[in-house]
Amino acid sequence: MPKLFSSTRRRRGLMGAAAGAVVLGLLLWWLMPLGDGPPRGTIAFSTGTTRGVYQEYGVRLRAAFAKDMPDLKVRLLTSDGSQENVTRVATGKADFTIAAADAVETYVLDHGPGASDLRGVARLYDDYVQLVVARDSPIRSVADLRGKRVAVGPPESGVRLIANRVLAAAGIDPQHGIEPVADGIDTGPGRLRTHAIDAFFWSGGLPTDGLTQLASKFAFRFVPIDAGLVARLHAEGGATRYYRATNMPESAYPAVQDGATVPTIAVSNLLMTRADVDPRLTEWLTRTVIDSRDRIGAHVHSAQLVDLRTAIYTDPLVLHEGARRYYRSVKP
Repeated sequence: MPKLFSSTRRRRGLMGAAAGAVVLGLLLWWLMPLGDGPPRGTIAFSTGTTRGVYQEYGVRLRAAFAKDMPDLKVRLLTSDGSQENVTRVATGKADFTIAAADAVETYVLDHGPGASDLRGVARLYDDYVQLVVARDSPIRSVADLRGKRVAVGPPESGVRLIANRVLAAAGIDPQHGIEPVADGIDTGPGRLRTHAIDAFFWSGGLPTDGLTQLASKFAFRFVPIDAGLVARLHAEGGATRYYRATNMPESAYPAVQDGATVPTIAVSNLLMTRADVDPRLTEWLTRTVIDSRDRIGAHVHSAQLVDLRTAIYTDPLVLHEGARRYYRSVKP
């Protein structure tokens, strides 16, 4: 009997170990990236205007992708900004992009082509609305823009979308209450320096290189956008729910702000794709975006704000399956 009991116990132990190995194998299969190696092929990534954060971030991300996925070719496409980016991904003209949440929601609410196919990859960082005037300008509030020459961003930019809403909330017709100009961060600073415009709107991460460069050549300041305007925007419902009243920190542009914060509006940015994009590719790409945060953040300050704990909150978009796999694999 003792020998039989011992033999039975050994068999049960071996069966238990085998079962454990199967479970461990399945777990490792789930946690490890799919496929035999890094994805390969070609993808299109829509960024933004030159001198903007989207473009700079996109260039740095492409370098990070090349390191982790050497056989993946990434074509960067410059654009007007968020509105054009959303349209490009939804209609298959780009595979991945960055766009502000209000622009994404606007496209969804307008039932744009392919809107139901849009998927989130990661919440990245916040854009801050920056209303810029010359240091000696008489413009002190949004209401003072009435009748002035104001750059509101290119037609398909996120800047245009939010600038028009801010102006309307201040009681100014965006088309007739000002002289609207389509300059963005690439041309607006130069036109302000030559007094071709009186003010320009910009919505981007902090600091934006185009404004940092302007500060070294030209004395300017920021016009505050107070919480009362944000409350009026929220009252409109829809995509305006993504606007948050906040203060631009004094550290954003020290030479300009003289140690003072600036009341303004923030809106989150989303890395996004489509439902039909390969889950394995999206899983690898999501991993690189999170893992490269510190390397890219050394050059693009906004990238330092990418946080694994908040990256999954891509409202109004549901997470892409590949992104979901990644987040599950790193869940504590």
